[in-house]
Order: sequence, then C-alpha cells, then structure tokens
Amino acid sequence: MAFSSLTFLYCFLPFCLLLYFAGRSISYKNWVLVAFSVVFYAWGEPVYVILLVVSAWLNYLLGRKIGACGDRGGKKWLVLAVIINLGLLAVFKYTGFLVSNLNHIAGLNLPVPKIKLPIGISFYTFQAISYVIDVYRKEVEVQFSYRDFLLYIALFPKLNAGPIARYSEVGPQLARRRTTSEGAFYGATRFCMGLGKKVLIANYTGKIATRLLDGDLTSLSTVGAWLGILMFTFEIYFDFSGYSDMAIGLGRIFGFTYAENFNLPYISKSITEFWRRWHISLSSFFRDYVYIPLGGNRRHQVLNLLIVWGLTGLWHGASWNFVLWGLYFFVLLWIEKRNKRALKRVPAMVRHLMTMFFVVVGWALFYCTDFSRLGLTLGTMFGLKGAGFAGGQTGIMLLNNLPLLVVCIIGSSAAPRIFGLALGAWCAGPQKVRTRQIVYTLLVFTFDMALLLLVTVSLIGSSYSPFLYFQF
Repeated sequence: MAFSSLTFLYCFLPFCLLLYFAGRSISYKNWVLVAFSVVFYAWGEPVYVILLVVSAWLNYLLGRKIGACGDRGGKKWLVLAVIINLGLLAVFKYTGFLVSNLNHIAGLNLPVPKIKLPIGISFYTFQAISYVIDVYRKEVEVQFSYRDFLLYIALFPKLNAGPIARYSEVGPQLARRRTTSEGAFYGATRFCMGLGKKVLIANYTGKIATRLLDGDLTSLSTVGAWLGILMFTFEIYFDFSGYSDMAIGLGRIFGFTYAENFNLPYISKSITEFWRRWHISLSSFFRDYVYIPLGGNRRHQVLNLLIVWGLTGLWHGASWNFVLWGLYFFVLLWIEKRNKRALKRVPAMVRHLMTMFFVVVGWALFYCTDFSRLGLTLGTMFGLKGAGFAGGQTGIMLLNNLPLLVVCIIGSSAAPRIFGLALGAWCAGPQKVRTRQIVYTLLVFTFDMALLLLVTVSLIGSSYSPFLYFQF
C-alpha cells in the first residue's frame, strides 16, 4: 500500500487514527500500530509479511543474546546476526543477478531464478543491522519486548522506503511519547506537503522522463535527452523526499520524531555536500557502520571510499549500472578531496553549477539499467548520437513544460523554506500576537486542504504510480 493511494488516504489512515487515539496507554497504542503496520505491509506483500515478522524475531533474539554477553562480548552472535541479515538480503535481492553473471562469466546455462523483491527489505534490514551493532557496542539498551521491537522494524510510516531510523533515536519513544496538538498539526502539514511533492510534481515529471527516455533513443535530440534526465532528476527528488516528508509527518502525528532524510540537496556546492544532504540516513549508515570501522580517514582512505561507494551503488539495485553509479561518485569525491583548496577558490555559483551538472549526469547512470541504452542516452546528451540538437517535437515539449520546470527549480531550492520560516517568525516573534497565530493556523490549514483536494483529484484522474524507492 502506498501513501499516495486513495485507499490509504481515506480508509486505512483514518481508521488507524481513530483506533490509535481511542486508547490512552502506550501499550494499547503500540498494539494498534503493530497491527496496522502488519496489515499495511501484507496489503501489498501478503507472503513476505512472514519474512518481515521472522526477520524481526531473529534480530530480537540475537539482540538479547548479544546483550547478555556483557562488556564487548557476544561477537559470535553479532557476526551471526549480520550474516543472517545480509544473507536474507542477498537471497531475495541479488540471487538472480549473481546467477546471471555467473552464467555469463563461466559460460554456464543455469536457470536464473525470478524472485520478487520484498518491498522495503533494504531499509528494514539495515535498521536491524544497526540495532544489533549498537547493542554490541553498548550504545543502546536491549529491547526485551518483541512487540516493541517489531514496531521499531515494521512501523508503517517508514517501513517501505525509510528513512533508516536508528534504534537510539526510536527506542526511547517506543516506551514514552506524547502527541501534542502542535505536533499533530505539524505532522499533518508535513504529510500533505510530501503528498503534494509526490502526486503533483513527481508523478508528472516521471511521465515526461519516461516518455523521453524509454522510447526510441535514436530519434531523441540532445535537448530532449537533457530534458528527460532533468525531469528524472526532479522526479527522484520529489518522489523520495516526498515519501520521507510523509513518513516524518505521520510519525509526528503518532508521537515519533524521526531525523531528517533530505536537506535541500540540489542547492549543494560540492559532491561531498550533496551526499550530506541526500538520503542522509543511508549515508550516515555507511559512514558509521562501514567507512569508520574500515579505518575512515585514518588509514586506507581511498580503499575505504571505494568499498563504501561500491556497496552504496549495489544497495540501490542488483544491476551493474548501480555499481557504476556508485563508483562514479567515488571518483568525484576522491577528486574533490584531492583538490579541496583549489575548489574553494572557485566562485560559489560555479561550484553549484558544476555539482549539479555531475549529479544530473549521475542520474543518467542511475536511470539506464541497460548499458546499451546508457551509451545511447549519454551519447545523445553530449551531441554524439541521436537526432540532432533539438529535432522533432523537443522544442514544443520544452516550452510546454517550462512552468513545471520552474516549479521544480523553486520547489527544490531554499525559497519555500525561507518563506515558511518568515511566515512562522511573523506569527511567533517577540511581539507574539494571538491574531497572527490564528491567521497563520488558518493559512496553513487552508494550504493543507487545498493540497489534499488537488491530490485527490489527480489520483482519481490518473493511474496508480508507486514510489521509485520501493524497488530498492
């Protein structure tokens, strides 16, 4: 089930909220959330919900084993937990990829298994790994309630596409949290904003990107190729950051506070800054559980970077283009680290444009899972292939979609945040005025309802569109 479905918006969520707020105890509320989270996942994955429950059970037991071993004990249980988690991920996500490559390399003809990827397995597996490692490091307390641990793993706002929440952040909130009217109002607004990002922007940019990039590339012009990749650049941002906004908003309604997963990545002035702003929970996971344990900046820095970015690419999908995409960013980051002083002398605007150029080219690597189409796409983007500079209907399509491009550029900039902060400061400044608070609340409520109405109309009039990161 997707947040951007009418079933979720008008059936699942209202019923969940009704039952959740019908009781007062945390135990009751946790049971409600566990039940609805299992139903939420089973709605789209009726078989793999068993995998989710069993995976949580194994990590719950192994966490207790590790915790019972005392100071710095339990390494064998930690190793077992990591092997089980990565083993399950490998079986369901990479088996077909491994067999097909083995056939190609060794000249074999083994049948390639077609295993459907369980939604969210990459996210909840990394959550489980972070938990057992943190228990081993004595950074978090062991969770002795399986219900609450299952809730940590399977809580539906973040189940399908993150963010990858650390137990150190969520664990204390499982036993003690409070939903305030201000928190619920903020959560509802954040949810509506994320919903608008997904349905009103990502869905439309995605349609244009698909139309341009999935057709006959030999008839695509250079302008058409760049327009297609730009539309995908905005699609993946508004799609994924929109989901994160909805997850954070829903969490706040239920009393949970999650860390931010996106922080305006398209305003970055370097690739390093971009990855501090994009998919923050994944970047921090690889930093804390792979890069630093390998030695970080202290020893074998280049090798550590290579390993981390190879794994980052592979995490996104069982295809060589994702590995290439990860290694592409490894090279860019290595070049940046080698030329820090020189790059600081470059004007900020030039650094921003350079960063976005390389990011957009990177999204071409990410989009094209087939290397032959990748070669055609890149060749067309740089005028080496395709149907000329601006042939066919490209010019008309560009003009027709200029308003959408402007909305995307403004929406991914700091402008909306600055406006929101200014409006909030006007309401709650030193001269705090009751009338201003009422006006502010009414404005935000009207904005939320307008977004919900527009989203509903759009969903009724269009086909279902899942989130991009469900496939990862």
